[in-house]
Amino acid sequence: MYLCNRYVKRSDNVLDAIDVVLLTKNSERVLTKCLDSLYQNVPVHRLIVVDGYSTDATLAIVQTFHQKYHNVKVISDNGTRASARQKGIMAVQTEWFMFIDSDVVLCRDWFQKATKNVTPKVGAVWGIEVWSTLKNPKMLKLFLIITRKIFDIRGGTHDTLIRTCLVKDIQIPRKLHVFEDAHIKDHVAKKGYKVIACYVPFCIHFRPASVWTFKGSLNIVVESLRLGSLRLISKLFLAYGFYTVYSFFQFFVINEK
Repeated sequence: MYLCNRYVKRSDNVLDAIDVVLLTKNSERVLTKCLDSLYQNVPVHRLIVVDGYSTDATLAIVQTFHQKYHNVKVISDNGTRASARQKGIMAVQTEWFMFIDSDVVLCRDWFQKATKNVTPKVGAVWGIEVWSTLKNPKMLKLFLIITRKIFDIRGGTHDTLIRTCLVKDIQIPRKLHVFEDAHIKDHVAKKGYKVIACYVPFCIHFRPASVWTFKGSLNIVVESLRLGSLRLISKLFLAYGFYTVYSFFQFFVINEK
């Protein structure tokens, strides 16, 4: 039984070990670094991997971590991100759990830093993502401001701590291959709990090279228009404009090398 008024189990106000939900599909590119950072910086009760029938080395990498830590559960799902997240949530057994993307690397002491934001009225804590390609300090500062505002509108699951009892009854529309994170964020907020976005902790997001192409950027826009609500997209228009400009900038940088 999950009790929302009980968020700690020990007198030192430190959360117990948590289940971690990871969605994968041909994620071998950054997965080892991702899982190394997870186990080094989060007390993992169980790692719940929801895999979309990977054909690369993803499951072999997952198996090496299971052999080391003996706490990995693999679930298969051939649907959308929404159906995969739904399965992951249903498998969670701990009072709090974490979503982590397969292409991020967590900062040092991620869990310790995240739990400093936990109070009885907090339902989720999101650590900001930082793109691995951002090197210019001014560009990074602007990016952090915009990304924080985007999260306030639509949420995010790159590295997110969530109070389990608030989402055990969630039914994420299966069609939401994007914006499923917005559905989760709104579900938590509607129950009267705060969703906190932080600059600390954070994760480094190693986005695939395909994102920095015209086709890749266009596919993201098309998918967002197809699956997102007009209200949500209109709020994100200016922020995503920055992302688009930066994507083209990064495309030219890559092609010059």
